[in-house]
Amino acid sequence: MLKSRLILTALAATLAMPALADGDADKGKKVFNKCKACHAVGEGAANKVGPQLNGIVGAAAGQVEGFKYSDALTEAAAGGLVWDEDNLSAFLTKPKDFMNGTKMSFAGLKKEDEIENVIAYLQGF
Repeated sequence: MLKSRLILTALAATLAMPALADGDADKGKKVFNKCKACHAVGEGAANKVGPQLNGIVGAAAGQVEGFKYSDALTEAAAGGLVWDEDNLSAFLTKPKDFMNGTKMSFAGLKKEDEIENVIAYLQGF
């Protein structure tokens, strides 16, 4: 009986955990070097040209306090945009194609593994 409870508890805890990106967070840290000029993560992260990205994966868009978003992002946020892995992946591939009118001037990441890795890295914050 106790063994069954432990198994059920472990299963419930596993199902309750958020899904993690398929990428490699250590490799994603290196990819994030392309982002650091405009974004910060980690303890004490502050907004720069772009918003700090702590908690971005799974978050509603446009929610970083003190950051002035583009009208396009503000409108997408009002429409319910959530930065899930699919939306982040599409945005990071080519931001201006994903969201016409975004202030993000970055051309995008071309390699799918870089995108997966940077999302995995961001999930750690």
